[in-house]
Amino acid sequence: MKIDILPVISKPFVLLLPLAGLVLFVVLYILAALNYPGGSWIVLDQEGFNFWNNYLCDLLDRNAINGELNPARFYARGSLAVLCISLLLLWYYLPGLFSKRGMNVFVMWLAGILSLLVTMSLTSGTHDITLRIAGIFGVIAFISCFIELYRANYFALFYFGIACLLIFLVNYYIYETGTFIRSLPVIQKVTFISFILWFAFLDISFYKLVKIKNDKIRMSHQ
Repeated sequence: MKIDILPVISKPFVLLLPLAGLVLFVVLYILAALNYPGGSWIVLDQEGFNFWNNYLCDLLDRNAINGELNPARFYARGSLAVLCISLLLLWYYLPGLFSKRGMNVFVMWLAGILSLLVTMSLTSGTHDITLRIAGIFGVIAFISCFIELYRANYFALFYFGIACLLIFLVNYYIYETGTFIRSLPVIQKVTFISFILWFAFLDISFYKLVKIKNDKIRMSHQ
């Protein structure tokens, strides 16, 4: 059964916006890390942001862990907003990547959008519950997406996505159980980097598909 309410993209340049947003997200988070006063849950009095000890979420809080006012939060919150808006744009149009758009594609589309909308409230003081709710919708969206990628013969994106999901599940297991908790700040960053790359490759593949379709339509009208 085809779902007619799913959006269709006609202009390939729109898909360059999420890619630019991913780059801007990285730039803003680097600026946030450079402006972080200090402190981590492992070393309370450390100076600045430490790759091995700090979580990315530490940069979002009003006060740094060492108690100082945290100027990095402006960059970090801006970067989170840019990331969510960029991925919302990509995910909104993502059904267009697949020729068959049935119920599974609709589930992928809706769950992904809900996950990103929930993630945008990460700075509201409900960190743990926000992550859990966004994570549930996110896993549903990713699994649905992987099914469609496999059906459409996007095998590289499929296997890379599976690897990202496995890393995420390891991250979540450590977060919930406390097992190997000292390694979680690094694993969290590996998870983020993996997913950012996966989203970038997904966006590029989608852009190429739309561009090829538009080129064929333009040539047929000549």
